[in-house]
Amino acid sequence: MIVTREHQMFPTLSAAQISTARRFASGAATTFEPGKTIYANGATDAPAWLVLEGSIEVIRRDGLSREALLTIHLAGQFSGEVNQLAGRPSIAAGRAGPEGCTALPLDAAHLRALMVGSAELGEIVMRALILRRVGLIAEGGAGTILIGLPGSPEIVVLQEFLTRGGLPNLVLDMRDDEEGRALVERLGVLPEELPLVVCPAGPVLRRPTVEELAGCLGLVPAFDPERRYDVAIVGAGPAGLATAVYAASEGLSVIVLDARATGGQAGASARIENYLGFPTGISGQALAGRAFNQALKFGAEIAIPVAVERLDCDSVDPSLICAGDRQVRARSVVIASGARYRRPEVPDLATFEGAGVSYWVSTIEARLCAGEEVALVGGGNSAGQAVAFLAPQVKRLHLVVRRDLTETMSRYLVDRIAALPNVVLHMGCEIANLEGSRATGLAAVTFRNRRDKTLQRCALRHLFLFIGADPNAGWAKSCVETDGKGFIVTGQGALPLETSRPGVFAIGDVRAGSTKRVAAAVGEGAAVVAQIHAMFAQQAAKDTA
Repeated sequence: MIVTREHQMFPTLSAAQISTARRFASGAATTFEPGKTIYANGATDAPAWLVLEGSIEVIRRDGLSREALLTIHLAGQFSGEVNQLAGRPSIAAGRAGPEGCTALPLDAAHLRALMVGSAELGEIVMRALILRRVGLIAEGGAGTILIGLPGSPEIVVLQEFLTRGGLPNLVLDMRDDEEGRALVERLGVLPEELPLVVCPAGPVLRRPTVEELAGCLGLVPAFDPERRYDVAIVGAGPAGLATAVYAASEGLSVIVLDARATGGQAGASARIENYLGFPTGISGQALAGRAFNQALKFGAEIAIPVAVERLDCDSVDPSLICAGDRQVRARSVVIASGARYRRPEVPDLATFEGAGVSYWVSTIEARLCAGEEVALVGGGNSAGQAVAFLAPQVKRLHLVVRRDLTETMSRYLVDRIAALPNVVLHMGCEIANLEGSRATGLAAVTFRNRRDKTLQRCALRHLFLFIGADPNAGWAKSCVETDGKGFIVTGQGALPLETSRPGVFAIGDVRAGSTKRVAAAVGEGAAVVAQIHAMFAQQAAKDTA
């Protein structure tokens, strides 16, 4: 059972608070016989249940075939975690206790209404749902189970997606875990069909793509081609999530689309220490997770991973053409698609992506290379944050930069790196060559001094690239104006953040002239909502006239 901060994770509501919650119930109280299933693992749209009498036993998956008692909700307590806020499939099961149970349902819409309508009770419920998700992640066993070879490129890409999305997951090594090996043998799975993925509702996927995994987890909502949103946001980084929070909290209908994960590039930052209000720092993933939950609280729809392939400007309303022949119509579109990781011109680089070469550092990569010798290329703040996080966990870290760190990195990070005894600085150098194979992974890296062309070979299995990014705007270029470097131009019309196409706005790193900082992106997310309101007001006045 989870015991950390238990009083906040499993609060007991007072009689007055229960009375308030009753006003937001999505149905009448229901009585369940002892042992009766109230909601199943993987059940879609399972509401949160407020216990009035009796109890609910909450069961999580413990490995592939076993169950474990997570907690027991008594009278005055409520079930659920973050998925109940979004109406997504449950990652635990609930059954009536030995004395039975009478409980009141609160579906996703009514749960969000409670949070907005009652500040005090909403804070209690929101904190509990988030802490329960954190507890499920920490304990392991619940959620999605990956079976294969830990550290393999195929496992890592799925594990990264789940972890960055704050989705509980467990990796079973088919070589050591009896349950995992037995399932592989029973299903007759071939090596090229690994990894196996067992979704919370039970389906087993063979070597799925991230999109297939997301579909099995119920992460992508059904698209109604006839629906017209007030705001469609492309990109779930700080800029896009800020737009979603401000727009949804002001009553606008909002959908957010992203092809990868929440947080954008900031989501891959191990620790951000210069963001206002967090004097001890916060990880990019934690910051993105809070913003994600905040957007859900106000009713924004978030669809990840859904790739936007094209912006269609031929119709009256701009519309987004998405992968899978899906279309999203909206009165306004906000482009917050950020940037793509820049790739150096190194022979065979693509061969090692996911097999030793990474463009971010998370706890997953840190575990994979713990105690080893690694290299990191880059001199910006993201690189500095990655070095500060990674260096204490590895044997030696080779930092490869073209210029003096003080020219490109915040002073506090430069000083911190200087104090790390196992960081070797390669000034004025670049990557010349990579050795190894896709099957066996990276084996060695050769550095080249750009001034005298001398070479230095280092045997290592992990290389991290933080050399900047290019604007992720190619999908919109046929519709909006871009500058010579591909960034989207804004401010040529009546509204500062509006593009050359009326009704389409651009914010954050993808916008020409933007300040490449998290705080600036969040500020533009707030500003663009005010400008969207102004545009709607102008349209209404024109229609009235």
